[in-house]
Amino acid sequence: MTALSALLSCSAFLLATAIFAAFIARSKRAIKFIYGLSFGLSAIAFAIAVDALATVASPDAASSLVLPIGLPWLGSHFRLDALSAFFLTVVNFGGMLSSLYALGYGRHEHAPHRVLPFFPAFIAGMSLVILADDAFTFLMSWEFMSLASWALVISHHRDTNNRKAGYLYIVMASFGTLTLLLAFGLLAGPDGNYSFASMRAAEHAPLTSGLVLALLLVGAGSKAGLVPLHVWLPRAHPAAPSHVSALMSGVMTKVAVYGFIRVVFDLLGTPTWWFGIVVLAIGGITAVLGILHALMESDLKRLLAYSTIENIGVIFVSLGLALAFKANGMGLAAALALTAALFHVLNHSFFKSLLFFGAGAVLTATGERDMEKLGGLIHRMPVTAAVFLVGCVAISALPPFNGFVSEWLTFQAVLQSPALPQWGLKLLVPAVGGLLALAAALAAACFVKVFGVTFLGRPRTGLAERATEVDGFSLSAMSALAFLCLAAGVLPGIVIDSLAPVTLSLIGQRMPAQTDIPWLSIVPIAEARSSYNGLLVFLFILFSASLTAYLVHRFGSRRIRRAPAWDCGFPTSNPATQYTASSFAQPIRRVFGTLIFRARDRVTMPPLGDIRPARFTLEMHDHIWEGVYLPIVGAVGFAAEKLNYLQFLTIRRYLSLVFLTLVLLLLALALWS
Repeated sequence: MTALSALLSCSAFLLATAIFAAFIARSKRAIKFIYGLSFGLSAIAFAIAVDALATVASPDAASSLVLPIGLPWLGSHFRLDALSAFFLTVVNFGGMLSSLYALGYGRHEHAPHRVLPFFPAFIAGMSLVILADDAFTFLMSWEFMSLASWALVISHHRDTNNRKAGYLYIVMASFGTLTLLLAFGLLAGPDGNYSFASMRAAEHAPLTSGLVLALLLVGAGSKAGLVPLHVWLPRAHPAAPSHVSALMSGVMTKVAVYGFIRVVFDLLGTPTWWFGIVVLAIGGITAVLGILHALMESDLKRLLAYSTIENIGVIFVSLGLALAFKANGMGLAAALALTAALFHVLNHSFFKSLLFFGAGAVLTATGERDMEKLGGLIHRMPVTAAVFLVGCVAISALPPFNGFVSEWLTFQAVLQSPALPQWGLKLLVPAVGGLLALAAALAAACFVKVFGVTFLGRPRTGLAERATEVDGFSLSAMSALAFLCLAAGVLPGIVIDSLAPVTLSLIGQRMPAQTDIPWLSIVPIAEARSSYNGLLVFLFILFSASLTAYLVHRFGSRRIRRAPAWDCGFPTSNPATQYTASSFAQPIRRVFGTLIFRARDRVTMPPLGDIRPARFTLEMHDHIWEGVYLPIVGAVGFAAEKLNYLQFLTIRRYLSLVFLTLVLLLLALALWS
């Protein structure tokens, strides 16, 4: 059996597991059985994909398969190449660890029968999208993935907010699928050949290529969370169970990135230089707005969802750089930028899954995801706190963890921009680099807030005070991801060399081999320009921290001294005197909030002698939601109310309406001819 056949078989067994789950979902053993099967099948698919990534290093080594299903004249085409092998690795590793986490977390689900049938189907749908090699199979798999994830989002359908989130998600998903259909229609051309091989071989006019890029940015960008198409993501991702949130945020958004890369870097051929300008600008704006929204949040899962938008922006900045370099024949720089994007895809799947798992553990232990009601959990959930801290440091792009390496590679690609011939790119790339630097600094501030308010200090409520550590399955999944965040940061050369087949297939060049460099350093272009050694940085941090601890314990005074602790100006021990998520974000809100959020805070002080407490009120607005989406919602509601009259027509009026429509269509056809 070939690797492609084996991967399709794993997807088929996952679909069979989903069908079987529908019958046994109410059984007491269903949780262990279904999640156990999902874990096993995802692990097998992950192992096959990892092996395939090394064996399909060249386009000639890609394997194809046609099944007699789908459109009668087309069938269903499937293909396994380096790009699909890499993204299958991300999808199935995420599915494997989400299944492991769910073995423990799933026991706390109030309605597991609403989750179990759709969870393996969701993993299968994502895998089929990546394996599809024609437009029909791709779109069918894409829509199946969207519907399965929508069912998981509304699994807690009795919550009004969850129902609204599900409705918004399915509308945006349908709109995205429509734009992808139009994009593939343009690629197929007048002959209507929907196989990817035909699209890859065809010549596409500049206008067609530009329209396809715009449609891809809407279709794939809406699923990934690009601004201004991001509004569904911070509502839908938190609504799902936490192991599903990890899959949606850490994995499904990468399937959207895959769709963008597959079309723009593969099917469209050589890009035009201005493609890079469009993608760069959107990516930079997305990164900054995403993290600013995250900083303003006090809901832990919504904050993580907004942070996903920021990381998607980072990935698209790297992709924009790769497009600009590729269009100008700068193969090595393009390979560097594409490697940075793919590395960040992998890294984000690691630390974002870890953080959503941690948020799920906090939710399980306390029943709360509002950070204002947490605090002090480091003493009650020490293992969760430790691995969550690893995720916070990694997503903040701090060494020696993996988030630093991929963002550092992106900045190394930015430094290659002076060699670009177009002045538009020469001016834009440094500006976007500045936006990335700002986003990185804000991300660090954001996750200092997350960890500090959630895990440090004193418990703000009784729920936080009574919290206990979660189950072993959940801790194992989080610990594995924490280890990988460190391993990928300390030994990044192994990951970079593993990504070389992908860049070779799409760019025609790769970064220099990294594992041959002494001391496991990584050198993006040449040693004279820049290099980084994650292992030495890790050893230095480990040595300096150990030496400091030794010196303090060895030479510090052993005499116990008791004195009043510094109270930060608050002499009482009331937990309400601690920093909150809102107060932590206040300085940043005052800098950026007036312009971006129309933020207004008011403090009402009682007059002298009045013992009533002071009142603080905060007013914030989302420009994109209120300026773009609310008018559309209102227009759709108005139109639906008016068109509602049609369902009460008589048979005679229905026939008259059909006849009139037919006449108008014939008239339009006659005029067109």
